[in-house]
Amino acid sequence: MTSSSPTRGVIYIATGEPYRTAAFRSAESVRKHSPDLAIDLYTDVIPEGDTPFDHIGIVENPHPRSKVDYLQKSRFEETLYLDSDTKVVADITGMFDLLERFDIALAHAHARNRRGTTELWRTEIPDAFPQLNGGVILFRNSDAVNAMLKAWSDSYHHAGFSKDQVTLRELLWISDLRMHILPPEYNIRYSRYIDFWESWEADPKILHYAVFHKELRPKKTLLERVTAPVKKLRTRLRPKNR
Repeated sequence: MTSSSPTRGVIYIATGEPYRTAAFRSAESVRKHSPDLAIDLYTDVIPEGDTPFDHIGIVENPHPRSKVDYLQKSRFEETLYLDSDTKVVADITGMFDLLERFDIALAHAHARNRRGTTELWRTEIPDAFPQLNGGVILFRNSDAVNAMLKAWSDSYHHAGFSKDQVTLRELLWISDLRMHILPPEYNIRYSRYIDFWESWEADPKILHYAVFHKELRPKKTLLERVTAPVKKLRTRLRPKNR
C-alpha cells in the first residue's frame, strides 16, 4: 500500500458498472507499471471486495461527465486523471516531474477536425490551438488550476454542449496557466498510430481506446489483442547486439 498522505496519485471518476469495471482494469495496469503511485476512484456505488484503489469516494448526482465536478476534489498535490477506457503500458511516474515547471498537461484531441470538436462556444480560437483531450489530464493542486476546473464544471452545466472539451478548450485558451502538451504516446487513441511508428519515434505509455469499455472475459482479453503492436514496437526498440 502507498503512504497515507501521498503527494502524487492517479484518479478515476467512473459511474455505472461498465465504466467502474473498466476503471478497475485500468488501475491494475497502473499498479503493474507504476506501483508507487496512489490510485483513487470516485464512483456512484462503493464496490465490494478487494480493489486496486487506495481510496474510494462517492459521486453524488452522477451524470455522463461527472469528471468535471470531481477533478477538483483530488486529495493529491499532483494528480493524473485517467478515463476508465485507458491502459498504462509503461512506467508513467516521470510524468509528474512536468509539474515542477507546468500547471497542467494534456494531449491534443486526435479527432480535432471533427465538426463537433470545432464547435464555437464564446470566443473565436485559432485552429492552431485545437481541442485538448479530456481523458488524460495531469495537473497541480493550486488556486489557479482549481479555479479553471471549477469554471469547467460550471460551463459544462450551463453552456449546453453534450461534450465537455469544447468549453475546456476556451478556458485553457483564456487562462494564464502554464500548460504543457503531452506527446501522443501518452494518450494513444487509435492502435493504427502504433502500427506506423518506427522504433526510434516513440515508446507507448498510455493507450486510450473506447473498446476497453467492451472488454470480455474469459476469452483472450482485448488488452492482449490491442497491446500486441506495443510489444512488437518494444521488440524493435531493443538495441541489437553488435
